[in-house]
Amino acid sequence: IGKEKFHKSQHWGYCNNVAMLVAEDKPGIGGEPLPGQKLKPKYSVFPEGMGSDAPAWVAFDKQVLSFDAYFEEEVPDKNQELYRIRHCKIYFYLEDDTIQVIEPQVKNSGITQGTIVRRHRIPLPPPHEDQFYTIDHFNVNIEVILYARRYKIIDCDQFTKNFLRKMGVRLNTPTSRPDDPYTKERQKILDSMKPLRPYERIDTLKQFLEHDGHVLRFFCVWDDPESMFHDPRELVLHYYLSDDTIDIKEITPVNSGRDASSSLFLQYAPTGLYQPGTITSRTVLNVFGKLVGNRGHYILDNRKTGAVHQEFYRDSDLKIGAVINVWGRKITLCDCDEFTKEYYRTKYGIKDFTPVLYKAPPPPKPEKTFPPYTGFGSEEDSLCSCMGLLPKPPQKDFKKFMEKDRSGKESNILRFLAKLITDSPIDKDRKFIISYFLSDDTISVFEHIQRNTGILGGKFLERGRIKKPGQELFKSEPSEYFKAQDLFVGARVCFHGHNFLLVDADEYTFNYMEKHANEFSVADIGVILTKLKDIAESRSREIRQVFAATDPEYTKVIEYDPFRNLIVSITDGAFLEHEILTVGRYYGVRDEYEMDIHFLLAVAHEQLKKNSFENFEQLSAVLMYNDREKCGVLPHDMCRTICKSFKLPLADDDLQALLTMCEDDHKQVDYKKFVNGLNWRENQIPAFQTIKVPLKNEDDWSGQPPSLPVKGIKYLPFLDDLFGKEE
Repeated sequence: IGKEKFHKSQHWGYCNNVAMLVAEDKPGIGGEPLPGQKLKPKYSVFPEGMGSDAPAWVAFDKQVLSFDAYFEEEVPDKNQELYRIRHCKIYFYLEDDTIQVIEPQVKNSGITQGTIVRRHRIPLPPPHEDQFYTIDHFNVNIEVILYARRYKIIDCDQFTKNFLRKMGVRLNTPTSRPDDPYTKERQKILDSMKPLRPYERIDTLKQFLEHDGHVLRFFCVWDDPESMFHDPRELVLHYYLSDDTIDIKEITPVNSGRDASSSLFLQYAPTGLYQPGTITSRTVLNVFGKLVGNRGHYILDNRKTGAVHQEFYRDSDLKIGAVINVWGRKITLCDCDEFTKEYYRTKYGIKDFTPVLYKAPPPPKPEKTFPPYTGFGSEEDSLCSCMGLLPKPPQKDFKKFMEKDRSGKESNILRFLAKLITDSPIDKDRKFIISYFLSDDTISVFEHIQRNTGILGGKFLERGRIKKPGQELFKSEPSEYFKAQDLFVGARVCFHGHNFLLVDADEYTFNYMEKHANEFSVADIGVILTKLKDIAESRSREIRQVFAATDPEYTKVIEYDPFRNLIVSITDGAFLEHEILTVGRYYGVRDEYEMDIHFLLAVAHEQLKKNSFENFEQLSAVLMYNDREKCGVLPHDMCRTICKSFKLPLADDDLQALLTMCEDDHKQVDYKKFVNGLNWRENQIPAFQTIKVPLKNEDDWSGQPPSLPVKGIKYLPFLDDLFGKEE
């Protein structure tokens, strides 16, 4: 008893000073196995060091041994069969020693087939149920027991044979597969039911593959003589080229009083009618006739001498104007579709496809008229109530709204400065800002607030669509509203009885109209030059002399006011003010404000201080490292990239301006000057009290009286584009 306790205690071990059971394969003292313990060999039959060191799930990935096997199953409740032979396949997965048994599907077997044993490790039969099947347990022409079912392995595939031979396994001789007695008996019954001389097989697969989905369509008419009013019945004939079948469907008009019928015909269309039994697939011959009493002896007629050949309608019989007989109905083919025309044009060379007219053309649809506007609600809402029994709200142009709505700095709002056209001295000096919203074609008007005028400024007209004047109020046609093309500098508009003159626009409006010149002809420089050329081409020499006289010092630039007066005099007032502004902006010389480097450095220092950026020494070291020639200058783009890599907290425009101001004559940046200027620790710049006036911004427009759009006009390029270069 003490010895057994001693050996049992060997199954215990210590891990982290805690007693626990260890593996069953741990030997006893001195490496000797315990009583009843079976130690597994440490190595395989191959010497140590042979083969790959990769784990089994990598070395044998997707490698499976396949065995052909069968098993016998008793059938105790049937007299026709006492046992059943079921064939299956045994798969052994080398990566994890798992086994799977699958039975192939057999047609009309009546047995649930497929996976018999799912994939997993299968234990050996008793008394070794503590072990699992391995590759050593498999061979050809042996029996294996899987869960009390005995499988007979009869053969394996070539891969399995090669693998087992490499493992040193001597393969047994494969055996034949036994047949199932009941299945063999059933096969005899089925074979006896087949005729000794089978029917003639007609191969239609080629025709099906070539013309599957190809259908000829004809529009037909059938004059039904039995109908009460002898009205024609419209039909559609489909000829299927894949199997030469025809179906005919009736087109039932609306409110015709007839029920919608299914296909009138769907099979082969014969050209004639025969008695039942005349057309058969096989014919026979009476060998003796009436020589031996009334008994005859019949044999199969291979020559089909007495067969009656039935003719069917083919594609060559169908054409426009032809009359076909469909079970006694005379149907006239009147027209066909484009695919059918192309088919007959290609195969048969037919070119005349004139349709047959069988009915009068339909009368024109009466034009839908709407009642006049009642004055209640909007015109669009009143019109929607006339479209159907259930009134729906008017649909808005959602696509236009999404494209033209405010997005970032793109306001999509055209703003104009306007004044009233009036003789009243009080209203003459009033100034208005007219805003046109491109997203929904609405207009709002605000009055500029002026002190000591006695007139309250602010909102003058609520945002909304404005009708053009001079239209009848109560009419059926929709009213016309002001569009973006109706608003431009110099235009006269009337909003609800108030006449306005547009005298100026903001920078965004000018830029938008010039960018979309195809929508705004007053901002299209090409159209304007063509219009001016048609007016003044005959006086080109005189016009050149007038412009030259305006510039006595030959500076090639004249001011905007003389230029405008010359254009007005040349065109006799036919040019709009906006068109003259477009020409002036196109050929104008714009003043560029010079930025003071001290002002830019002061702004940069302020940003660097806020973000606590002091890494100037490393920035200078990186710039010097990239200066391979040690000349003290670097390209503009390289300096900008290096500054971006340091995440310099400066706006890109300010950084570009500072780098430009540190450039030399060769467009190379003096990076030492640049870094010293940014170093707010060593080179501090006092804050500025005044800031120079920037350029006119597109959005920050106060609506003040108009300023000159450009200071000067380069008239020589203008004259060269207008009349060509002077020789």
